[in-house]
Amino acid sequence: MEFVTLEELVPGDHLLRKVEKAIDFGFIRERVKGLYCPNNGRPAIDPVVLFKMLFIGYLFGIRSERQLVREIQVNMAYRWFLRLGLREVVPDASTISQNRRRRFTASTIYQEIFDEIVEQAIRRRLVDGRILYTDSTHLKASANKNRYEEKVAKQSTRKYLAALEEDVGAERALRGKKPLKRRGKDDDDDKTIKVSPVDPDSGYMVREGKPRGFFYLDHRTVDAKHALITDTHVTPANVHDSIPYLDRLDRQMERFKFKTEAVGLDAGYFTAGICKGIEERGLYGVMGYRRPNHLKGYFYKRDFHYNAKEDYYRCPGGQHLQYRTTTRQGYREYVSNPKKCRSCFHAQSCTRSANFTKVLTRHIWQDSKERIDAHRLTDCGKALYSKRKETVERSFADAKQLHGHRYARMRGIRKVSEQCLLAAACQNMKKIALLVAGAFLWLRYTLEPLKSPFYRAMCF
Repeated sequence: MEFVTLEELVPGDHLLRKVEKAIDFGFIRERVKGLYCPNNGRPAIDPVVLFKMLFIGYLFGIRSERQLVREIQVNMAYRWFLRLGLREVVPDASTISQNRRRRFTASTIYQEIFDEIVEQAIRRRLVDGRILYTDSTHLKASANKNRYEEKVAKQSTRKYLAALEEDVGAERALRGKKPLKRRGKDDDDDKTIKVSPVDPDSGYMVREGKPRGFFYLDHRTVDAKHALITDTHVTPANVHDSIPYLDRLDRQMERFKFKTEAVGLDAGYFTAGICKGIEERGLYGVMGYRRPNHLKGYFYKRDFHYNAKEDYYRCPGGQHLQYRTTTRQGYREYVSNPKKCRSCFHAQSCTRSANFTKVLTRHIWQDSKERIDAHRLTDCGKALYSKRKETVERSFADAKQLHGHRYARMRGIRKVSEQCLLAAACQNMKKIALLVAGAFLWLRYTLEPLKSPFYRAMCF
């Protein structure tokens, strides 16, 4: 007969030992205290144990909660992490699901847990928020892509439109144009979308180079210092990346008191509204380049040169395209003289218009786009953008490969948000634990020689 303790059965360098040492989980009890009845019913399972069970599942990529319970029953490291003895009964999987459905549904506990882990990283000076990288990845929804209903939905970006309408009104007034009729609450553009009958919160994704079907998007922001995640936000896959970006950026800067100086984004965020928003916040933005669509045999838009001082475009044939109007969408229209175009040598390479009128558009915030676009060509911009693949892209790669982030585990945007927040929190825990353990080892091996008599004798 041999007597052993649970402590002896867990390797000293196990990941869960490092996580337990680096992360303080005591805050969970305080955050959920108001969700438990203090004087009625039988004693509840410690909420720290419940959430630690979920953390184990995300840390080790165990997607099924029933499988998670079976793993905890036989894994000594998992039992040690949960403070469960060898003979203690592991909480049933239904305990997790019922607490989620009955107790945590209307709470913000998952967001609070994620925020607290970020704050613990800030206190350890592992996050500074000076440079932030943002991108999105798709999670496949539990829905058949071939079974859907077509519905008409409002395509609304009201915060963006409010600022745009104001600037368009000022632009038209300055140029002597009549003001446009103001849009009402019901004047958002209608769009026919595909809706899944089993998961209506998901969105049907149609993107170049991406699979088609029902997906969710996880919009994630990562700090440049140690690639720790500072924000995660879920939307249906048919929502453009640029729509939630500025609101989520503002939330981070306000919530964590970040003094952000620069942001790095891929080409999907390169819109006039995002560029203007970045400049208004005094940030240095760097974005990727996407080759524009082009009709073979015709001039590129770059072949038409814009004269900012006199406000016209000059075509390759030497004609000036003059300003005509500013549209509700914020585009200035510049048109050619059809009489000159009709006899122009370049007409067949310039326009397919039946009336020989070339029309070019330029957004009223185009100057912001051009200034932001110029950053990617500078040495500073190139160095900043090159870190994207080591930070946010690496973060998504780890999430998909190691933490079960390819698929939505549950249906509904609220539950998928829970998944993304807990997955991001666990990725942060893992990285904090490894960084803290690495720093401890470095100090140990650096300071250990200072204690030896030989070292002291050599120095003195």
